[in-house]
Parts: sequence; C-alpha cells; structure tokens
Amino acid sequence: MIEYLNDNKELDKNLVSLLEKVFQNCMIVTNQTYDKLTCSLDFVSKEYIHSLNASMRNVDKPTDVLSFPLLNLKAGDIVNPDLYPFDIDMQTGELSLGDIVICDDIAKEQALEYGHSQEREYAYLFLHGLLHLLGYDHMQDEEKKVMREIEENVLDRVEEIKEKY
Repeated sequence: MIEYLNDNKELDKNLVSLLEKVFQNCMIVTNQTYDKLTCSLDFVSKEYIHSLNASMRNVDKPTDVLSFPLLNLKAGDIVNPDLYPFDIDMQTGELSLGDIVICDDIAKEQALEYGHSQEREYAYLFLHGLLHLLGYDHMQDEEKKVMREIEENVLDRVEEIKEKY
C-alpha cells in the first residue's frame, strides 16, 4: 500500500491504480510475503528535490527520485516483521519500508526525452525508489544488472505500461 503525502496535487485515479499495481508486482517479484508493507510517496518540485539531494546526499543538483529507507535491508532480503516489532503500526499491522520522493518536473522532462508516457515514467521512478527501500542498489555493475532485471520484470507484469524502455 502507498501513502500519498502531497495534499496539493490532485492525483489521477489511473496513476494511483498504476502505482499500486507496480507496488504489488514488486512485492511479488522480490518474494515479499508480509502483506502489510507500505511506503509513502511524495511528488515535489525541482527546487525542493535539489535541496533534499544537497542536504541528504551532499549532491548539489536536482534528481528524479530519492528514497529514504526505514528498515536496514539488503538486496534480496525478505522482510520479516518479527525483526521490527516496534516499527509495526499497532492498529493496522502495517510496516513502512520508508519514503520515496519523485520530482514532478524532472519526471515530465524525462518522459518527453525518452519518448514514453508520464505515467510510465512515474511508474519507473516509483519502482526504482521502492527497490532502494528494499535494499537494492546500482553502484556496482552486478548490483545494477540485478536491479534492472527486477525493474524490467515488474514493469512487464503491469499491463498499462507495456511500453519498452
């Protein structure tokens, strides 16, 4: 499940549905068995993500997506809620993986640049951020290959974005 944080952006119902499908398929492809995993998602301006990137990563430029994991996971880990008893919401049983921030402006620019829909770009950026929350990275070639294979697998499973990348 995704918690949307940006109150001032009216999210299209089709986009919400698409991102939920990406979330669910990512959980399937990465073999996550705990069915109450969540994350938050916020859409922000180029200026805001620039400031976040500078303050959190010491990179003085805007970026398309940032992830802020709450759990200490490594690529391939299966989330075991028993390891995070104090992080589970007592009322809902939900366990948050963390927060994802997408730059709305850059997502739109990249969709044009890559020649695909904005929805497809949002889906990819969200998925990329979600995989970071699950411990995946792309700093080493082998890590990048694994992450890319998962991204392709998940996106291929989502009917609405059968566009190739």
